Amino acid sequence: MTRIVSGFLPLQNEAVAGIVDGRPVAYPSAGSDFTAIFDPALVTAAVNAAQGAHEPVLGTVDTRAGVVRFVAQPLGVPGDPAQGIYLRAVGMDEELAPLYASILTFALSGLVVLTVLGVAGWFVTGRLLSPLQRLREAADAVTFDDLGARVPETGDDEFADLSRTMNSMLERLELSVDSQRQLLDDIRHELKTPITIVRGHLEMMDVADPVDVAGTRDIGIAELDRLTRLVEDIDLLSSAQDDQFSMRPIDLSVLTEHVGELVAAIPGHPFTVTRRGRGVLVGDSDRLTQAWLQLAENAAKYTPPGSPVEIGSECDGDEARLWVQDHGPGIPPAARRRIFHRFDRADTHRSVGGSGLGLAIVDAIAKAHAGVCTVTDTPGGGATFTIRIPIGRHPDTLVPTPVRAGDVVLQREATT
Repeated sequence: MTRIVSGFLPLQNEAVAGIVDGRPVAYPSAGSDFTAIFDPALVTAAVNAAQGAHEPVLGTVDTRAGVVRFVAQPLGVPGDPAQGIYLRAVGMDEELAPLYASILTFALSGLVVLTVLGVAGWFVTGRLLSPLQRLREAADAVTFDDLGARVPETGDDEFADLSRTMNSMLERLELSVDSQRQLLDDIRHELKTPITIVRGHLEMMDVADPVDVAGTRDIGIAELDRLTRLVEDIDLLSSAQDDQFSMRPIDLSVLTEHVGELVAAIPGHPFTVTRRGRGVLVGDSDRLTQAWLQLAENAAKYTPPGSPVEIGSECDGDEARLWVQDHGPGIPPAARRRIFHRFDRADTHRSVGGSGLGLAIVDAIAKAHAGVCTVTDTPGGGATFTIRIPIGRHPDTLVPTPVRAGDVVLQREATT
């Protein structure tokens, strides 16, 4: 045993010893710093484990130097009653120290990586979600009384496109609300006059005078008729702005001839058709007829009795033009845009009846056809109203829908 043990070269965290009858008696000649091999707890555990065993025995024991893992090989000499044990022990603390260091290193590295990823993720997420935050703040700031909030539009990514879309939606919403407010203000203003007139005449009416009663009645009915026309025109304007149209191919020449037959019934002026355009446009024939008659009736009201009024149309392949040309006082250039506003007139001193919505209806119908209504001077004096509508090209085999007089909705008075 002594020869075997003394020739062993132990590592830093291990040692061997020869034990006889429970006492260490042999050690490596090189020595070892692992002093746990002398610990009584280790020796006792090795002796107890090898008691009666014939094969190597493994065990673990706590010593003053830490946890020790050992292997005990029972030894014996025939005829000698002494019990020998070859004991080899390894310090688990030092053995597992690199593993613990690796685990600690990986844990610290993982913590650092998670921290860096968390900070980077927070920063990146903040950058990515900041446009959504601005969208939410803008949406929270929008109220019925304040629709001016807008979202900053920066970059070319999807969030920038979403910001531009939202700003466009807010602009349309603001315009719609402003239009509704303006319409309500205009209606309130227009309703005040007939109500005031009827109330004033009723208050001053002499109920004992049949003539006064009949006159007041006629005035009240006339004002109520004006209110009725106002409501009807508001309904027509609303339907024109709500895109309630039936679009289909229309033969421009047939439409012009049909409108020429209708305007001939307007009294007080000789109407002539000066030109019939040839082509096919897509639109609502009833609405276009409606707008064209508006312009014709408007010309009849604002021109001297007996003066001629011409209507006509032309088509150059890209645009169809429907016009009404009068020889009246004309429209001042400064008023040519304003007259298409609701309840607006070029000359407020004229005593011509009407709701003030006629040209607004014409403008709405033209815009619904992706067109516009313009005003120019008539050669020799007067005004020329032209509805300009872009058209597409259609096959020659396309049969336009015929225009029938029974399908036309006659419009109320148009006023400038």
